[in-house]
Amino acid sequence: MTEILFTLGLGDNIVGVASFSDYPAEAKKKPMVGGMQNPSIEAVISLKPDIVVMALDGNRKEFEERLRSLKIRTYVFRAKRISELPQGIRDLGGALGQKERAETLAEHIGAGISAISVKGGTTRKKKILFIIWPEPLIVAGPGSIADDAIAIVGGQNIADETRIAYPKFSIEEIIRRSPDIIFIGKGTGMMEKVSQGLLERLNKVPAVRNKRVYYVGDYLYRLGPRTVTGIEELARYMEER
Repeated sequence: MTEILFTLGLGDNIVGVASFSDYPAEAKKKPMVGGMQNPSIEAVISLKPDIVVMALDGNRKEFEERLRSLKIRTYVFRAKRISELPQGIRDLGGALGQKERAETLAEHIGAGISAISVKGGTTRKKKILFIIWPEPLIVAGPGSIADDAIAIVGGQNIADETRIAYPKFSIEEIIRRSPDIIFIGKGTGMMEKVSQGLLERLNKVPAVRNKRVYYVGDYLYRLGPRTVTGIEELARYMEER
């Protein structure tokens, strides 16, 4: 939400953000009101916002209801999948009086996704694993942004049979499904170190054996203006031989 609002030119209007709002850099200078799961209603009230913008995915319904009960205008951003992002931005822009900028951003994102989809559709599907965290081993499953991105670039997520967006996975299951490529989110910047033990145990998997393990940015951890950059990053590595 924070990234979208800044991209729409509303940075100066933002009076407070969630604790993990760290992009762009100016966002870190804004007052923090807590995390998505534990926002402070007192902190929000103290900032006297004209409107509170929150995401459907991640924010607690109880917090939204509490805001509305206090007569605080609240807008819920309902896009959860990459395919829903352009329209979600259009709707948000309309609600905030930034219809033209929102349309421009939505068109840019839509065009970027379409261009990659066409290119990705021409390649043989490779089996992909996207690791969120190595221990406990958590991967991107169906319904996650990374899973959408894998489909867009023409890959097959080996975790696509699970029923949750970020399931725990076993070493044995990875070996059995034998991914051609492994993506690992950089996260805090320590992932290369903390994932070495896992990769050693997966040394016979094609992705590790053929040196097709790639550390990628956090673009696919948040649905927003940089999501296309994240898809492009996957696409570039997919094309490597």
